[in-house]
Amino acid sequence: MSRARVARRIARAAAYGGGGIGLVGGAAVGLLLTEVALARRTVGGSDAVPPRADGRYGSVFAQLPYQPPGEPPLVLGFLGDSTAAGQGVHRARETPGALLASGLAAVAERPVKLINVANPGAMSDDLARQVTQLLDGDGDGAPGEEVPVPDVCVIMIGANDVTRRMPPAKSVRFLSDAVRRLREAGSEVIVGTCPDLGSVEPVYQPLRWVARRLSRQLAAAQTIGVVGVGGRTVSLGDLLGPEFESRPREMFGPDNYHPSAEGYATAAMAMLPTLCAALGLWPEEDRPDARRGEGVLPVAQAAAEAAGEGGTEVAAAAGTLSGPRGRWALLMRRRRRRLPGGEPVGVETAAPAEP
Repeated sequence: MSRARVARRIARAAAYGGGGIGLVGGAAVGLLLTEVALARRTVGGSDAVPPRADGRYGSVFAQLPYQPPGEPPLVLGFLGDSTAAGQGVHRARETPGALLASGLAAVAERPVKLINVANPGAMSDDLARQVTQLLDGDGDGAPGEEVPVPDVCVIMIGANDVTRRMPPAKSVRFLSDAVRRLREAGSEVIVGTCPDLGSVEPVYQPLRWVARRLSRQLAAAQTIGVVGVGGRTVSLGDLLGPEFESRPREMFGPDNYHPSAEGYATAAMAMLPTLCAALGLWPEEDRPDARRGEGVLPVAQAAAEAAGEGGTEVAAAAGTLSGPRGRWALLMRRRRRRLPGGEPVGVETAAPAEP
């Protein structure tokens, strides 16, 4: 069965309240459980608390002469699992939230306030709590202080759903509900879809093949669900997979599971163009370029293509229906830009996070 067809079935089940669709035959379960046990002993994981990167980035831009006095900073919300929280690195500026906040500040030439509510170990069923925490505040503000609605939110989720065997239709439904709430509150939403778990070095065949298959099928289904409620997705799996496989010592952190600083920078560089485009800040127009393989496609086909090629953006096609009950989506492969030093845009301009 094609990836597009499987993704469409999962998204349809999610939309109509189905419990789940089995993606691996029962005969493989015993072998997979053995492989999982061996991989867990090798990988180990990490219980370290991710560095807290919340605060203001690009404060220098508030001093530019053409900035209106008293203009509030852009607000960037971050939700998801340990990858969204930045587990695996030791410095706040190395987390994906800080990288994207500083990159957004550089492109917008405006300060950015980062609020990260991601929870290490979270699955998609934790997103409802995170959305409530983000929109209602966590009690740190002054009494009567209005909680700012984020201008844009980034969600990175899915890996724990695969490893803990959450039914994919439930996973997609939880994610779609979270995106819908954020969109109704007035936020743009970008989802970094499920990463390629087959790239984790200590995972061997046949688990590597199965992990890759499950990851990509969930990523495609996530895209259908997210686009259907007005969000955008950026595929991370195939982008990170080849680079992580070829240079695991540089791209993975000390626990052999979470990305290193360089790994997070690679992911952030892929997401930054979509983040800026959602706010109307990216210099390229949302017009597909056929020379780069961009265009308007059936949403399931666009989702399947994106899952197989990292850094690909999928969004609702303007003026057409899209999502599980619709038919069309816009697939874009935006150009990523680097600074002379080879870092993603804005990394060198990041200001230390203010508590």
